[in-house]
Amino acid sequence: MSENKDPHVAESAVEGAGEGVKFVYDFTEGNKDLKDLLGGKGANLAEMTNLGLPVPPGFTISTEACKTYLDSGEEPAALRDEVSAHLDALEQWMGKTLGQADNPLLVSVRSGAKFSMPGMMDTVLNIGLSDRSVQGLAKQAGDDRFAWDSYRRLIQMFGKTVLGVDGDLFEDALEAAKDAKKVAVDTDLEAADLKKLVTKFKKIVKTEAGRDFPQDPREQMDLAIHAVFDSWNTDRAKLYRRQERIPHDLGTAVNVCSMVFGNLGPDSGTGVAFTRDPASGHQGVYGDYLQNAQGEDVVAGIRNTVPLAELETIDKKSYDQLMQIMGTLENHYKDLCDIEFTIERGQLWMLQTRVGKRTAGAAFRIATQLVDQGLIDEAEALQRVTGAQLAQLMFPRFDDTAGGKVTQIGRGIAASPGAAVGKAVFDSYTAIKWSRSGEKVILIRRETNPDDLDGMIAAEGILTSRGGKTSHAAVVARGMGKTCVCGAEDLEVDTKRRRLTVNGTVVEEGDVVSIDGSTGKVYVGEVPVVPSPVVEYFEGRMHAGADDADELVAAVHRIMAYADRVRRLRVRANADNAEDALRARRFGAQGIGLCRTEHMFLGDRRELVERLILADTDAEREESLKELLPLQKQDFIELFEAMDGLPVTVRLLDPPLHEFLPDITELSVRVALAESRKDANENDLRLLQAVHRLHEQNPMLGLRGVRLGLVIPGLFTMQVRAIAEAAAERKNAKADPRAEIMIPLVGTVQELEIVREEADQVIAEVQAATGTDLKLAIGTMIELPRAALTAGQIAEAAEFFSFGTNDLTQTVWGFSRDDVEASFFTAYLEKGIFGVSPFETIDRDGVGKLVRDASVAGRATRPDLKLGVCGEHGGDPESVHFFHEVGLDYVSCSPFRIPVARLEAGRAASSAAGSDHR
Repeated sequence: MSENKDPHVAESAVEGAGEGVKFVYDFTEGNKDLKDLLGGKGANLAEMTNLGLPVPPGFTISTEACKTYLDSGEEPAALRDEVSAHLDALEQWMGKTLGQADNPLLVSVRSGAKFSMPGMMDTVLNIGLSDRSVQGLAKQAGDDRFAWDSYRRLIQMFGKTVLGVDGDLFEDALEAAKDAKKVAVDTDLEAADLKKLVTKFKKIVKTEAGRDFPQDPREQMDLAIHAVFDSWNTDRAKLYRRQERIPHDLGTAVNVCSMVFGNLGPDSGTGVAFTRDPASGHQGVYGDYLQNAQGEDVVAGIRNTVPLAELETIDKKSYDQLMQIMGTLENHYKDLCDIEFTIERGQLWMLQTRVGKRTAGAAFRIATQLVDQGLIDEAEALQRVTGAQLAQLMFPRFDDTAGGKVTQIGRGIAASPGAAVGKAVFDSYTAIKWSRSGEKVILIRRETNPDDLDGMIAAEGILTSRGGKTSHAAVVARGMGKTCVCGAEDLEVDTKRRRLTVNGTVVEEGDVVSIDGSTGKVYVGEVPVVPSPVVEYFEGRMHAGADDADELVAAVHRIMAYADRVRRLRVRANADNAEDALRARRFGAQGIGLCRTEHMFLGDRRELVERLILADTDAEREESLKELLPLQKQDFIELFEAMDGLPVTVRLLDPPLHEFLPDITELSVRVALAESRKDANENDLRLLQAVHRLHEQNPMLGLRGVRLGLVIPGLFTMQVRAIAEAAAERKNAKADPRAEIMIPLVGTVQELEIVREEADQVIAEVQAATGTDLKLAIGTMIELPRAALTAGQIAEAAEFFSFGTNDLTQTVWGFSRDDVEASFFTAYLEKGIFGVSPFETIDRDGVGKLVRDASVAGRATRPDLKLGVCGEHGGDPESVHFFHEVGLDYVSCSPFRIPVARLEAGRAASSAAGSDHR
């Protein structure tokens, strides 16, 4: 079989293979830092080869070759000769040729992009087998069964992956062969059975693909290489990249590796190992092993594996060697490593390693563990976690102490933590359909495969009856932060009848189930949830240093403390009342970046606003404003008290006034019914007239913001007076109010100058009346393109800018958010026009450019101009990095997102290089 002789390709073999760009690299030629060129798998195979680990020899075709192929539809002109040169050299070192009849060299062709995309792209094993070479393999191995098993696997993989044959046809034929033999697993099929299966598989290929299965080994390899290139652009691969925000232009490398076999008998096998538990982060022996199998069997979860620890009793020599290699790799990569290996008749071979995907909790625990071990410093630990992971840790979890109408029906492997509740569905189509209707669903399968990705994304959680921690479902769910329970063997999943059965209990499609990805428990019914310990920590109800402190909380505390020390960006909250402000302060807010005063005019006060709108005379209007003033003042007193010593930016009234009036249709019906009863209400009639008068075709661009202050006398000055009087009262109480007044929707400096002049006059009157010295900064929201383009002028009258990126995104793109998100955003995302919605993550090239340019222009006019952002982007991890780069002073977001913004602000400021896991 394959030996790890010196796999170095002779230089003369590749010399002159092609001029200019080099497309093919031997495993000895690369290293782990060449992921852009060699993909993650190729770069890490090269790194392990350089470390002297037992890696089967082979070579990598670069991502540049893939990109050329995808752009032009043809492989680069020099590629075939380069591949031939490397294949010749490989054959020389192995002492046999590809598909040689009496002693065949067999190879695998595997994808390997820069970022791990588990199961999303294609792999073909056993290339080189044919009707002739299968006999030679049987003789070489001394095992007919193994040879025919390997051949049927090749035809099955090649047929599905390369020739586009429906994979279920092969699976059905395999099941029929097992039924005929009356056996449960494929390892019980004998050589004669497998030989018949090969004949059946070849007929399926001929019928479905319209051609014979290729007998030329080089044709097999070339077609497989093209299939791997093509798999970069499959729907499932594109969907996964959108989900994980991986760029679409990277391409994939192709790794051609000499085959080693785990399906040679009980002294052979294949497995996946983790140097730490990817679910919890705890150190120990974690992974799955499957005797007499090839690697795809483990990842697919088709046969249930045994825990890796059992390998010690099966093959102690290989186990001890694997433990040593795992230690070497973790210390070398200084991170959790995910390893694929094969044992061929007692000989251990390393097929892949990468920095492993992990759950959010594991990410925080592992980062701090590695600091304690001296492998990384705190700056690198900060780069090993993300705001998205922190957000996951803040979700609720199941209440273990709760009773109620729930029954535990099973337990599987805790593959990806979290608490998920939803209606049981048994296929991806239903998961997507029900999810789009607003239903929460749990996707239940025997095992998942890459075609289930859409359903996995739509579901709250995933439950499978087969597979382990390294199955497709587990790996993908961990990467997406989805709750997942795998390998719940007691559950009999019947996808055709859409039900699962366990110990007499039947769960039909639509029944509510709950799954606990932290314990593996599965329940019928809805399990109550409780706050996460991380939220309890941020709320101040749990202390990281306490004796009974949760170890996860301690890890979060350490990393958050470091992020706070190194970040430059301050983090404020969007909060409109004292309760939200106090919570934001507990979560680490350094002030309020946006107080929306319109939220103070709802409820019982709506009647006062109606009277203001309906006022026919100045006296009536002033009376309404006079009644609103003390209410507004008390609001601000409470807010300034909650945020004492910290800045509070109060935005003056922004929305169109019709939003405070009844719905036009509802009011019209009410008036019509009253008139039909001859019971007309004078106030309703006046309201209806006002609604018609104020009705606008496009209110987002109508009478709102600064325009209200200019058109309705006294409205803004009432609000400014309330702010100033509240600040004066707090100051006279020996407090430290730091109010800032923000004028919304300014498009030209003249608007701001007029409002500012009136505001300054009111503030001066309050100072004189109260004997206080009020330092109230006055600034504006930059939320219109014209404001951004004339920021230098506007800065003459503004002491601060706060970028309102929600409206700025709407006006730059010409989108009405409420309309477009429901109508065509899904299509734009599917077509790749957006990688992510511009309302979620800042559009750097459009909206971002306006923010950058306005910041530069504003500070050119006023060097001490304070800059912030108060749109939803203020809590988005990727956007926070952009705002740091642009030089903003703060971001502002909802209270719940404050810890995420703090963490990402620290990551943005840290100069440490990031880990290569996503």
